[in-house]
Amino acid sequence: MNTNLLHSKVWRRIRSAIGCSLALAVATSFTGCSTLTQPINGIPAHRLSPDFFPPPKNDLVPVDIALLSLEPPRDYQLGPDDILGVYIEGVLPFNPPNAPPSPPPVNFPDENSTLPPSIGYPIAVQDDGTLALPLIAPLKVVGLTLEQVREKIRQSYIENDILREEKARPIVTLIKERTFDVIVVREDSGGRSEGGEGLRGPDRTATGGLVKLPAYKNDVLHALVETGGLPGLNAKNEIMVLRASEADKRKRADFLRKYWAQQRIAMTDPCYCPPELPDDPSILRIPLRVRPGVIPNIDEADITLQDGDIVYIENRETEVYYTGGLLPGGEHILPRDYDLDVIAAMALAGRGIGESTSSGGVGVSAVGGVPPGMLYILRRTPCDGQIAIEVDLARAVNDPRSRPLVQPGDTLILQYKCEEEILNFGIGTFFTYGIQQLLRNNN
Repeated sequence: MNTNLLHSKVWRRIRSAIGCSLALAVATSFTGCSTLTQPINGIPAHRLSPDFFPPPKNDLVPVDIALLSLEPPRDYQLGPDDILGVYIEGVLPFNPPNAPPSPPPVNFPDENSTLPPSIGYPIAVQDDGTLALPLIAPLKVVGLTLEQVREKIRQSYIENDILREEKARPIVTLIKERTFDVIVVREDSGGRSEGGEGLRGPDRTATGGLVKLPAYKNDVLHALVETGGLPGLNAKNEIMVLRASEADKRKRADFLRKYWAQQRIAMTDPCYCPPELPDDPSILRIPLRVRPGVIPNIDEADITLQDGDIVYIENRETEVYYTGGLLPGGEHILPRDYDLDVIAAMALAGRGIGESTSSGGVGVSAVGGVPPGMLYILRRTPCDGQIAIEVDLARAVNDPRSRPLVQPGDTLILQYKCEEEILNFGIGTFFTYGIQQLLRNNN
C-alpha cells in the first residue's frame, strides 16, 4: 500500500512538471518571445574590446578663434590694386605759371569701409606693384607704407629737377584697399535643430556666395563673419579650405585618379576589403574643437585667403543613429559637441528606462508590466561588417562601462528578455481572466 502511494506521488510530480513546462511553452509562443523568434547574437558591452569605443568628445575644447585671423601690420603696406589719393602741388594737377594752385579733391569712403576720408587724385597701384605718376618713371611701391611712398615721390621729383626741395610736398592717402574675392559655401543653415528629427531632407541647403575681403582681413575668420559667423550645430566641427591655384586643382584631380585606379585593381580580388576614402592632402581642414592641451598647427599661410579660394562648411548629415524594435522607429541626429550614451539616446527617441510597452501581453498596458530590459546596438565595422553590442539595461543603469556611447550609423533595437515577456503575459492573463474567474466563483 505504501509502495502504491509512493508511485502515485511521483506520477503527480511528473505530471505537474510536464504541465508547467507545457504552460511555459504555450505562454512563450503566445507572447512571441523575440529572444527565440528573432534572436540577435550580441556581445555584452562590458566585454567588448576598447577598439570599438571611440574616445569621448565631452572634454573637447573650442579652438581660439584668434588663430583664424590675421594680425594686421602697424602701418598699412601697399600692394597691387590699392587705390591711392595723390596730390602734388604744381604737377598733379598741373597748374599754369602764376596761376593759383587747385585744391585737392576730398574722397569719402564707402559705407562699410573703416577708412577715414582721404584727399588727392585716385591712382591705382599696378599689377606689377608700380605707381605711375606724371613726368617720372613708375615707382616701385609694393610693401611700402604711405609715408615711405610720400618720401619716395618727393625724392624722385627733386632728383629729376621737376620740383624744388621747398616746393616738393606731395600728399599721399589711401582711398580704397585692395580686396580678395573669396567664395564661401555653407551647408549649416538648413534650420533643423538637435532634436529627434534627422538631417536629411529638403531643409539641407547651401548658402554663401562671393565675399570681398580687404587686405589684412582676407582670412578665414573674416570670411565666416561676413557670411553668418562660426559654423552652426548642423555643420561639422571643422572648416575646409580649397585653394584656387591650378597646382592645387591638379593635385586634387591626381589624388582622386590614383585612388580610384588602385580601387579598380584591388576589386579583382574576391576577398578585397574596400578602405575608406582617405583625406585629400590638398584640402586644408581646420578643426574647431580639440583635445585639452592640444594646440592646433595653424599658421598664417593656412588662414590667408587669396582670389578664388573656397571656404567650405560641410553639413554633418551622416552623424545620425537609427532606432527600432520596441523603440519608436526613426532617424535621430547625434549632438555635435557632447557624447550621447544609450540611455540618453533612448530618451531622445521617446522611450526612457523603466517604461513598459503595450506589446508585452494582454492588459499589461493598463496595469503596468515589466519594462523591456535588453538593448542591442548594431554597429558597422570595416569591410562592410557588423557587430551587435548587447546592453543589459538593468546593468547599464548601475555600471557606466555597460553604457556605451552611440556612434554615427548605429542602429538601436530594444527588445524584451524572454522571461520578461512571460511575466508580462502572466500578469496580463491574470488581470484579464483570473479576476473575472474569482468574481464568477464568488457569485
